[in-house]
Amino acid sequence: MKVYFLGTGTSQGIPVIGSSHPVCHSKDPKDKRLRVSVWIAWENASVMIDCGPDFRQQMLTCGCERIDAFFFTHEHSDHTAGLDDIRPFNFRQGPIPLYAHSRVIKNLEQRYDYIFETENKYPGAPSVEVHEVRNEPFIFAGKEIIPINAFHGTLQVFGYRIDDFAYLTDVKTIAVDEIEKLKGVKVLVINALRIEPHDTHFNLQEALDFAALIHPERTYLTHISHMFGFHEAVQETLPDDVFLAYDNLEIHI
Repeated sequence: MKVYFLGTGTSQGIPVIGSSHPVCHSKDPKDKRLRVSVWIAWENASVMIDCGPDFRQQMLTCGCERIDAFFFTHEHSDHTAGLDDIRPFNFRQGPIPLYAHSRVIKNLEQRYDYIFETENKYPGAPSVEVHEVRNEPFIFAGKEIIPINAFHGTLQVFGYRIDDFAYLTDVKTIAVDEIEKLKGVKVLVINALRIEPHDTHFNLQEALDFAALIHPERTYLTHISHMFGFHEAVQETLPDDVFLAYDNLEIHI
């Protein structure tokens, strides 16, 4: 299974517009982060977790030619605002399955009513096939997909486990029984916004503590803000099995 990090930044991305913060002026490409998303591919499937506002740019960079499904974590714009740009995939392959919590589906139906229209739909509009995700496993392309229920402040979010890989972002709290679902994963991706505590996201110490509960072989940190610091400097402080993810990083599991 291939995992390609399309974006590893926060809702504003890095550099932040108009910011004078040193990280926003870094020449290191690893310090330039688009909005957070990941592409996962295995033998007969190509899926995206989330579809943020940088989706078009990310697709042009990664060279993806087919998308078999979108798995959404939650409805915030930095995770969903690229939905209109799925049209070139629609034109080649038709409607794309969209998997999300019922609340997220309702939100998207309101924001992108023309995508979900069933009568007199504009012929050039994107098209999706809607599938509700509940907190129970489902099968997609021959693999068991295990939703992981967590909370982004008070907002419910889904992470996803696929085989020995798990991806969670925008997490602040997670119940013990949900953590049990992650035991045995070899690769864990988890959000770590910055060093200082945050109301709705893990900070670095919380992410490290969470990884210690799971004991994966490798942990990758994502949803990183400019306030975290320079990529290379932060990486030097991390345990040997913990890595800052960066845009266009590709790993294999």
